[in-house]
Amino acid sequence: MRRRTGLALAAAAVLAWGEWLNWRWSHALVGRGAGASEAVVVLGYRNPQPTANVVNRWRVRAGIRSAAADTRVIFSGGPTGNGAAEARLMADYAKAVLEFDGTVLLEDRSATTWENITNVLPLLEDVDRIKLVSQPAHALKARAYLRRQRPDLAERLVRADDYRLGEWLLGKPLLALYGLWTLRRLTAGERKVAPGPETRPGRPG
Repeated sequence: MRRRTGLALAAAAVLAWGEWLNWRWSHALVGRGAGASEAVVVLGYRNPQPTANVVNRWRVRAGIRSAAADTRVIFSGGPTGNGAAEARLMADYAKAVLEFDGTVLLEDRSATTWENITNVLPLLEDVDRIKLVSQPAHALKARAYLRRQRPDLAERLVRADDYRLGEWLLGKPLLALYGLWTLRRLTAGERKVAPGPETRPGRPG
């Protein structure tokens, strides 16, 4: 009985840790934002098959639920191998399956997160609020890259609806472990919940 209780407590602690860390990442490097115009950038995940995979389908849903009625939604991601671009597959899923009829733009050349940010910059110049959508650790990485490339635009970052309590509950500890690895090169200032001072630009791998 004690062993079962101990295992249950340990499992609950692991789930709570994963939940908390993903919550924290979702609140880092974002402000409150002001102004009416808004862009939601949905970052693609490698997708060699001819339709959007489970990760990209979830990211599309998170992007659409993050968007207001007049928000432009930008799908960003290039082709994997000889297949269609991630951006195109996500847009097709949004329109054909989710019946999204809002404004959609495609950025279909990027192969890395750094390139995602570089290539969407021209599509963000005229908006007041910017939301970057992905799993929380990846979205934080993208926000840090925007901050390095264009700190003026990074001031317009606001929270997307890509974190919800209990969503991906069993997977969040694994996402947290992977996030710790992928965010290891960010500075302490880039991990802060509130925006900090600017960092020097650099192009990570």
